[in-house]
Amino acid sequence: MVTRTRSRARRRVALTRERVLRAALALADEGGIESLTMRRLGQKLGVEAMSLYNHVANKVDIVDGIVDLVFAEIDLPLGDGDWKTAMRQRAISLRDVLLRHRWAIGLMESRRSGGPANLRHHDAVIGSLRAGGFDITMVAHAYSVLDGYIYGFALTKMTLPFETSEEVAQVAETMLRPFPVNEYPNLVAMIEHAMQPGYDYGDEFEYGLDLILDGLERARAGA
Repeated sequence: MVTRTRSRARRRVALTRERVLRAALALADEGGIESLTMRRLGQKLGVEAMSLYNHVANKVDIVDGIVDLVFAEIDLPLGDGDWKTAMRQRAISLRDVLLRHRWAIGLMESRRSGGPANLRHHDAVIGSLRAGGFDITMVAHAYSVLDGYIYGFALTKMTLPFETSEEVAQVAETMLRPFPVNEYPNLVAMIEHAMQPGYDYGDEFEYGLDLILDGLERARAGA
C-alpha cells in the first residue's frame, strides 16, 4: 500500500517541458517576467530547481518557450485573399493577447530562437498579405505599420494611470492643480471628453486600426 502511494505521488509530480512552461507562463502573468526565477518555478511545481534542467536549458529557453505559448494564443490570419478582414481580426486578437500577458510586449519580437507558433504566426501574416495582392515590399510596409500601431496602442493602454471616468477626473485634478485655471484649455477639453459616461480609451483602437487598413488598401491599389 505504501509503495503504491509513493508511486502515485511520483506520477503526480512528473515533469514535462509543457508543464514547466505553463507554470512559467503563470508566474510571469502573476508577477511579471522579473518574478520568473528557477527557484520560484521549482516551488510552484513542487520540485527542486535543478529538476527543471531536465526539461529546459536555462531561463532564456524558458522565456523563448513562454513567448511561443503567447504567440499560439493569437488568431492566425487565413491566406484566402480577404486580407483586410484577416488583418483586422489578427490585430484585435494580438491586442487582447498582449493585454492578458502584459510582461510579453517587449519580448515578442526579440527572440533569437523562434518557436513553431512564433514562426507560424509571422508566416501566416505575410502569407495573408501576399494572397491579398501585396508585393513583398508592400508586405514589409504593411507589417511594420500594423505592428507598430498594435504594440504601441497596447503599451499605452496598459500603462495609463486610469481606467474609469472617475479615475480620469482624479488624475486630471492632481495633474492640473498646480497650474492656473485655463492654462491648458485644449487638454481640459480632451479630459472632459474622456470623462463622458461610456467613454473607454480602449475603444479608440478599432477606429485607428480601420484608418490604417483603409490607407493600406489605397496604397495596395495604387502600387
